Amino acid sequence: MARLHQTVFERNVPARAVVDHALGMTHHAVFWLDDLGERASRPALSAPVRADIAVVGGGYTGLWSALRAKQRHPGARVVLVEARSVGWAASGRNGGFCGANLTHGRPPDAPDRRAEPGQHTLLGRLGHENLAAIGATVHALGLDCQWERTGIVDLAIEPHQIDWLLDAAAWAARTGAPHTFLDRAKTRAEVASPTYEAGLVRPDDAALVHPARLAAELARAASELGVEIFEHTRVTALVPPRRGAHDVVLRTLSPGGEASVLADRVLLGTGAFPPLLRRYRHHTVPVYTSAIATEPLPADLLGAIGWRGRQGLADLANRSHRYRLTADDRIVFGGHDAVYHYGGRMSRTYEDRPATFRRLTEHLLTTFPQLEGIRLTHRWSGTVDTATRPGAYFAQAAGGRVQHTGGLAGLGAGAGHFAAQVMLDRLDVMDGAPDTERTGLRIVRQLPVRFPPEPVAAAGIRATRLALDRADHQDGRRNLLLRSLDTLGLGLDT
Repeated sequence: MARLHQTVFERNVPARAVVDHALGMTHHAVFWLDDLGERASRPALSAPVRADIAVVGGGYTGLWSALRAKQRHPGARVVLVEARSVGWAASGRNGGFCGANLTHGRPPDAPDRRAEPGQHTLLGRLGHENLAAIGATVHALGLDCQWERTGIVDLAIEPHQIDWLLDAAAWAARTGAPHTFLDRAKTRAEVASPTYEAGLVRPDDAALVHPARLAAELARAASELGVEIFEHTRVTALVPPRRGAHDVVLRTLSPGGEASVLADRVLLGTGAFPPLLRRYRHHTVPVYTSAIATEPLPADLLGAIGWRGRQGLADLANRSHRYRLTADDRIVFGGHDAVYHYGGRMSRTYEDRPATFRRLTEHLLTTFPQLEGIRLTHRWSGTVDTATRPGAYFAQAAGGRVQHTGGLAGLGAGAGHFAAQVMLDRLDVMDGAPDTERTGLRIVRQLPVRFPPEPVAAAGIRATRLALDRADHQDGRRNLLLRSLDTLGLGLDT
C-alpha cells in the first residue's frame, strides 16, 4: 500500500490564535452580493402572460438565454421568471472565474473519453470562442461587471504535481497554446507563496468578473432589449402541450397568487435546483462549496505578495482551491470542501459550516503567511449542480419545444453562455436551421449516466470524495475506484 503523506496545508498549519483573529470579525454573507448593494426589485408575475420564448431561472444560463434569444429574434416576446431575485444563487456567489473550459479539465495528454476523435480540440476552440464572445458582449453592451482578461495560473503545490504541469506545457507547445511553464523560483517571483512548486501561466484561458454584477448587468441589458423579467415567481409545474394544443404551460406561484406562462418554446436553466422535467432529476446532484473574503489589502502587503498580473490562481490538488483579487484588492479564496447531503437535500442551514470556513482560513494563511494579522470580512457557501461526467448536459422534451441544461458544476460564469447558445441553436434546428458545431458535440447529444438512488448515491459520492482526498496524500496516485471512473469517463469534478 502506498504511504500517505501530509499535504502542504497539513505540514504548515498557522497558529490557532492567528486563525481566530482572522475569523473574528467575519459575517455570514456573500461578499459579491453585499458589494452589489441594494437594487430595485422587479415585479412578480400575478396574471397570465403569453410568450414566444419563456426562460426559467435568473442565473447566468437563464439570463444569457433570454438576452441571446431577444438578439436572435428581436420581434419575439421573451419572458424570464425567477423564484427569488436575479443572480442570488450560484451566479452571485461564485469566485468570478470566467473560463474557456467547457468541461472540467483532465491532464491535457490524457484521452478524453467524453469526446469523439477530434472533439477535444473542437471543444477547446469553441471554449475560447465562447469566452471571446462574452468579452465582446461585455464591451458592446457596456456591462459594468469589472471584467479583467487576466488569464489563470495553474499551481503545483506538491512535488508530484510538477510533472503534470510539464506534461501540460508540452501539450501546449504541440498545439500552439501560449502557455508558459514557470519553475519554483519564477512562480514565487510572480506570486510570493512558500507553497508553490511550479506554475503554468495560461494567459488566454480566463477572465475575472464580479459575478453578482455580471448577473445584474445581464438582467439590465436584457430588459433594455425588451425581455420581461419577473422575480419572486416560482414555477411549480411544466405542462407540455396536450393533443391539439400548441402552448407549453408554466404554472407559477408568487406573492400575488397563482398564474401561468403560456409559451411556444421554453428554456430551462435552473442549476442545482430540481429540474422541472422529472426524468432528469437524477442526472445531477447539488453540492455545497464555500469561500471567504479578506478585508482590502494595504499596498505594502499586496506588494509583499506580488501578484502584479492579477491572474486567477488555482492549485492542482483534487480538493483544490481557486482564488483571485477583487477590484478593491481583497482576496476571495474558495474551494477544497465539496459537500453533498443525503438525498440531495438543500437548506439555508447547510450554508454556514464553521469547520469549512476555518479550514479555508488556515489554507489561505498557509498560502500567504504574509497575511498574518489581517481580518476576513465575509464567509459564504452556495450550491452547484454536478453530473457524473465533467461538464454540462443537454436534454429536451415536448418534441424539442422545451430545452433543458444542467451539470455546469462551477463553470457557469463561462459555460452558462455556451449552454444558452446550444439551447437556442437546438430551437433553431427544430425550425429547419442546420446543425451547428455546438449541436453536433457529443456532450450535447449524449446524456450522462444517472446517479443511483439512495443510499447508493450518498455512499458512492462519499467513497469518491475519500478516494480523491487519499490521492492527494499519495503523490496523486489514484486507487482502483478512481481509475475505473477514469476508464468510464465518469467523475465528480466539483
